[in-house]
Amino acid sequence: MADPSSYRPKPGQIPDAPGVYKFRDEHRRVIYVGKAKSLRQRLANYFQDLAGLHPRTRSMVTTAASVEWTVVNNEVEALQLEYSWIKEFDPRFNVKYRDDKSYPYLAVTLNEQFPRVQVMRGHKKKGVRYFGPYSHAWAIRDTVDLLLRAFPVRTCSAGVFKNAARTGRPCLLGYIGKCSAPCVESVTPEAHRELAEDFCDFMAGRTGTYIRRLERQMADAAEEMEYEKAARLRDDIEALKKAMEKSAVVLADATDADLIALAEDELEAAVQIFHVRGGRVRGQRGWVTDKVEAVTSGDLVEHALQQLYGEESGDTVPKEVLVPALPDPVEPVQAWLTERRGANVSLRIPQRGDKKALMETVARNAQQSLVLHKTKRASDLTTRSRALEEIAAALELDSAPLRIECYDISHLQGDDVVASMVVFEDGLARKSEYRRFQIKGFEGQDDVRSMHEVITRRFRRYLSDKERTGEWSPEDAGSAGAAGTPGAGEDGPLSGLTEEDGRPKRFAYPPQLVVVDGGRPQVAAAQRALDELGIDDIAVCGLAKRLEEVWVPDEDDPVILPRTSEGLYLLQRVRDEAHRFAITYQRTKRAKRFKAGPLDEVRGLGDARKRTVIKHFGSVKRLRAATIDQICEVPGVGRKTAEAIAVALAQAAPPAPAVNMTTGEILEDEEPAMNVPEDEAPGEIIPEDEAPAENPELPADAARMAENQELPAEGMPGGHESVEDGGEPVTTGSPEERRGHTT
Repeated sequence: MADPSSYRPKPGQIPDAPGVYKFRDEHRRVIYVGKAKSLRQRLANYFQDLAGLHPRTRSMVTTAASVEWTVVNNEVEALQLEYSWIKEFDPRFNVKYRDDKSYPYLAVTLNEQFPRVQVMRGHKKKGVRYFGPYSHAWAIRDTVDLLLRAFPVRTCSAGVFKNAARTGRPCLLGYIGKCSAPCVESVTPEAHRELAEDFCDFMAGRTGTYIRRLERQMADAAEEMEYEKAARLRDDIEALKKAMEKSAVVLADATDADLIALAEDELEAAVQIFHVRGGRVRGQRGWVTDKVEAVTSGDLVEHALQQLYGEESGDTVPKEVLVPALPDPVEPVQAWLTERRGANVSLRIPQRGDKKALMETVARNAQQSLVLHKTKRASDLTTRSRALEEIAAALELDSAPLRIECYDISHLQGDDVVASMVVFEDGLARKSEYRRFQIKGFEGQDDVRSMHEVITRRFRRYLSDKERTGEWSPEDAGSAGAAGTPGAGEDGPLSGLTEEDGRPKRFAYPPQLVVVDGGRPQVAAAQRALDELGIDDIAVCGLAKRLEEVWVPDEDDPVILPRTSEGLYLLQRVRDEAHRFAITYQRTKRAKRFKAGPLDEVRGLGDARKRTVIKHFGSVKRLRAATIDQICEVPGVGRKTAEAIAVALAQAAPPAPAVNMTTGEILEDEEPAMNVPEDEAPGEIIPEDEAPAENPELPADAARMAENQELPAEGMPGGHESVEDGGEPVTTGSPEERRGHTT
């Protein structure tokens, strides 16, 4: 626990001006971001007697190790900068509403030639009109199904649309009148866009005018004795009225407003938002947050407004926002909302009438949401806490391992050996911290040696970060000299933590527990790697698959956890996630290797130039028969590159001829280009290691160069990065596929 007085700045150093401040911990992570009208007065509040601070504030200042600030011109700029930093750094002590971004919207893609009505989730896209959010996707589909009778707008995907245009036959909705069938030119693009815009106007609340227009058209059709048309218009009106009944009128005079209500206790707070457009509730969403800092209701409202409108602009920000409490001060927040909308925004507390009654309804929803969340999370928190405590007790750790890293090795019969690192914090997966490695210290199958290499590389980078930030010196690690100076060696220099942003780079934070997928040999290798680096404050264990035994270093017998143990279940989840992530990466590398061809070994010949060369000759077979002078005729290909191409093709052989299995006839198809996009040269890729030694079809000069190994310098392939940052992993395949991998 740090003493705040150890990093307290002198009063004269802090400016008496608006700004945003950041507290960092000992690892330079940003743990709290705040704004202030006067930085000097606000920061002075954090450095008073600890006994007088709120418990959460006291926890924050004792966790922090430094504080820094940025001066801005006014409070509106401070609000904007605070929001952007909270989004960027994700500080642990800031209020963060857990909005899972999964609420479905009704979207109209006005950015396409033929706009499409569909359900969309996630971040909003430019040129798309959104309505909602809705609680359930089926509610959107029911509404759309009713409205398509009056607004037959396209709802099909791009693939279905193109297939219908190719065949000249519309889909089922086109036949039953729920789509105007622009795919077969039953309607012009202009007429279809007008339908989409009418659909948007109706969803935006301008319903009365459109229904009155349809009623007049129905009356005119009846007078003209066009009874079929009149009946169709009657059905359209009934469908629209039925759709309108699904969202009852809650506010008169076509009000556009967002209503925000809170329900809170000492530890958590829930917020509910009703989106009212045209006097009707068009969407609803809710968030929950831990009160990790001392905040008032006004502060919670301010954070909710930042979350709600931080990335919005224009009409998506309503002209009226009703809240249960006003931020203090309210003027900067109101000015910020006005700037986001581009017009005046009213931020106020409803006092009477329909708006206050609706606010009470929103508040009841917030209260129910908080109760439901507590019911669900109580079991979840209890289970995870018990699991961590069981692991700590079984491994005799001083405290629960809040950060666990697990490593696994994956290969296919010794080829494409890779490793994975997954991270669990507080018992939950932290996918942004996942990493993956290529084993490059040796070739072949040796899981123990691979594990030693991975652990060494990971924690050498950690020590390098500590050394750069002044938290570690080589003298602090007794045997680190034997393993090499941190930061040196095959992995090269690190970007690490930068003074500009303070964000972690790769391996900045140490775990409390390292788990390896394997038994005693893998555990011993991991412990030996840590010992060589002089690291003695990180526990190591291994989980063997056969009997789910937990192995610890220097012990002859494993630790046996009960099969019903929550701690064992958590270790299994961590191990299985590392296994899945490793197999995903290994399959990716194997697929890439299988698609490789001779032209991939030519340095300076990228995908674009490769396509140019193949397009010039028509196929790899014709390229093989070309002389170096003929290859030089390709635009952008010089003499050295042409020689490298000839040598690469000389060292590889064309694929075996295709044979008709029925007649035995040899098919004289052109050889496909290797590792070229499918639209340029489709076909199977023949691996380079399957090529025979000789190739009689090669030109004499290329064959002579290949025989004498006259390979230009730029023809040598480059190396690979030692560590590749992992993105979102894909789901692994079936159990049968998994059994084909050795891990």
